Amino acid sequence: MNDELPRTTSRRLEFENGTALGISNRWEGGQYCSILTRAGIVGCGIYDLVTPAEFGQAIAIAKGTPAAPLVEPEDLFDAKIVGCTPQAQGYGIRPGMTGREAVELMLEASS
Repeated sequence: MNDELPRTTSRRLEFENGTALGISNRWEGGQYCSILTRAGIVGCGIYDLVTPAEFGQAIAIAKGTPAAPLVEPEDLFDAKIVGCTPQAQGYGIRPGMTGREAVELMLEASS
């Protein structure tokens, strides 16, 4: 039996429009990452959009692949957004833009 705990890390990430918190969580057989701003989250495909939309939350997600999973928050910078909540759309976030672009719009919205 392996007694090692799952791993979680967080760090400050600097962008043109401000600072956000990058988060990575890993466990045996899985992982997810996100970038948390004051206005919302840019995250990987593990995030659901339906429930956050019901609560008026701004969430934009990118999707990795089994061959190239999104593990660290920096992996989201160049990943393409594949979905977002109406609140995130209100900030100008659209599918096809990069995670970095989505974070910049969320930072702009919260300033």
